[in-house]
Formats: sequence, structure tokens, C-alpha cells
Amino acid sequence: MTDSLMATYKRLPVCFERGEGAWLWDENGTRYLDALSGIAVCGLGHAHPTVAQAISQQAETLIHTSNLYEIKLQRSLGDRLTRLAKMDRVFFSNSGAEANEAAIKIARLYGHSKGIETPTIIVMENSFHGRTMATLSATGNRKVQAGFEPLVQGFVRVPFNDIESLNTAAQANKNIVAILVEPIQGEGGIAIPAPDYLNKVRELCNQNEWLMMLDEVQTGMGRTGLMFAHQHNGIVPDVMTLAKALGNGVPIGACLAKGAAADILAPGTHGSTFGGNPLACAAASAVIDTLEKEQLVTRAASLGNRLLDGFRERLGHQEGVKEIRGCGLMIGIELDRPCGDLVGAALMLGKILINVTADNVIRLLPPLVLTDEQADELIATLSGIIKTFLQQSKQ
Repeated sequence: MTDSLMATYKRLPVCFERGEGAWLWDENGTRYLDALSGIAVCGLGHAHPTVAQAISQQAETLIHTSNLYEIKLQRSLGDRLTRLAKMDRVFFSNSGAEANEAAIKIARLYGHSKGIETPTIIVMENSFHGRTMATLSATGNRKVQAGFEPLVQGFVRVPFNDIESLNTAAQANKNIVAILVEPIQGEGGIAIPAPDYLNKVRELCNQNEWLMMLDEVQTGMGRTGLMFAHQHNGIVPDVMTLAKALGNGVPIGACLAKGAAADILAPGTHGSTFGGNPLACAAASAVIDTLEKEQLVTRAASLGNRLLDGFRERLGHQEGVKEIRGCGLMIGIELDRPCGDLVGAALMLGKILINVTADNVIRLLPPLVLTDEQADELIATLSGIIKTFLQQSKQ
């Protein structure tokens, strides 16, 4: 039997037909606990009634007109997001990669406006910003870049969570105009920087008149226990990108900007056919409504602590477990060996959806609507599977 789909994914042998909250059911009726949320997308879980109703009502009214015309829902969503993030303006796209493309273009135009012929952006090792040509060039992962050379120029790469390397780069390159960084590296293995790292990045950007650009595609919308991860540091970036959980599964991305960065893009410099259409904005507005009404951002913080405490109690002294770390519902369990096989084991044996990133880090991104009982089930079941894996892989 031929496959009409390009071989861009190595899919697991399961097909889901429906979901409710943190649960998914496959075509055979088997139930699974979703601890991945569609890679941090379905923060409100599956088939959330408020989002479903918003999508249904909007689909019956108006789905798309294009950005050639005024879109009331887009303006109201933009007002809410900029107010929540203390930013000035927003550009809506369809994905995180597109939002990061917009950020990169803003940085380049900003540099040219200052008379810099080759504007350069500092990016981080082990980062992930997308798979378009510019965003994969910014990404610090050779596996993502391999085979797509020549890469887009204009990036300088330094180690994550290393302020001295940023100072060195500042002295060595006079064309730097911005720093692009994730508050927590998700694809990079749930790498959490020092508590004052982002504050020092902010100070360095202020000193050099660089744009501080934060990729909050994975960390945003309550994932870390605050609406945006940088709020843990009490700072405001010049540019911030969002996507994933913003639409709870409906594709939408956003690039927010403040100050000088907010006025860079002008008619003709950037655009999107689908970005910010009525359907996507209705879904995103329903997401924000639900986060606020159900106090799910605060819930993410307490749930994260429950999961961390539970895993540390069961696995903290387990041989083969290097570290258990997290922030809100963004949790990584780092092992001392490659553990990609755990994804299939958790799926088949534990009926749990997880992910392994950076080769040896189990990444958990459960929905914010996870119950205490589901959290305890996740801890108990996954801990047992990890222990079995470590024992068997040692033999």
C-alpha cells in the first residue's frame, strides 16, 4: 500500500479519534492520558466546551476575509494580548515559526534603521525557533539544519545561560542588533537558566540598544505558572513571540513588540493571508477567557509542584536519573542514557503520551486542566516505566 504523505514524520502506531480534557481515545476505544498536550498546544485539554463553542459559532458566522479589511476580533484579541504582556503592538501569523520570522525581520529592519548594513542577532546553542529557512538557521540544532545549507546569515551563536559569552560577543561584533532567546529551552531538554539570567540579558540589551526578543512559543499562555515565562523575572522584552497554546489547537501565532520595535513594520514590509482571521482569533479569545475564568495559570504552578514533588520522591534517588527539573507544567526528567524508547513504552504499556527530547530528557507538557488524580496516576505509572527501563537498559 502506497503512502501519499511525505515521510517527514516517524509516527507512532496509534490513531486518536476523540478527546476530553487530558484523555484521548484511539480508534479501538482505548483511553490514554495525554502528558504532552500536542507538544504544549492543548493547554486547555481536548474538546474544551468554551473553545469548541467559540469555534462553532464563529464558523457559522465568518471564517475568513483576509487582512485587506478590518477584523474586529483581531483588534480585540490584540488589545487583550498587548495589555496582558505590557506590549504595544502585535502581528498575527499562523505558527510559532512565522511569529519568529516576524521577529527576525523586525530586528533586521531595526538594524538597518540605525545604519548597520549587516544586522546580526545573537542566538543560543541547543535552541529551537522553527523550521523555515530563517528560523532553522537561528536554531541551535544541527539535526534541524543538516542538508538545508546554505543557511541564512546574520546569526551569532553562544551558549545558553552564559552571560560572559554574551559580553564577549558584544565586544567582538559591532553589527549585533538583538538577542533571541527562549526563557526555557523546551526542545533543548527543559533547560532552565539561572534565576537572574533573563534580567542580565535585559540589562545587556539596554546598555547596547539591542532588542531583547523572547521566544515564548512553548512557555507562553500559562505553561510555567505565569501567563508568560519572563514575568517570573519582572522584566518586559522588546519583542515576544507566541503560538502553540494560544489557539488550543487552532493555528495562530503572534509577534508582540514594544517601544521602537513596535513601529518597525509598515504596510508592505510583512503580511499573512490567514494570520489573525476571525476563526483563529475567536479560538484564542476563548482560550484567554478560560485561562482567566478558571484560574488555570495559578493552577499550572501548583500542579507543577505536585508533579515535581511526586517524581522526585519516586525517582530522586534512582540510579540512572540525573535530574528532575521544571517550571509550572514544563517538566524534564533527565536520564544518564538515551531514552527514546520510553516514548513507545509509555504509550503501549502505560497508555501515556510523553516525549523525549535532547536524546535523554523525558519531556512532560500536560494540559493545565489536569486533575490531581490524573497527576498522581501520571507520577505512579511513568515512574514505574522509567524504573523498568533503567533496570533493563543496564543489563
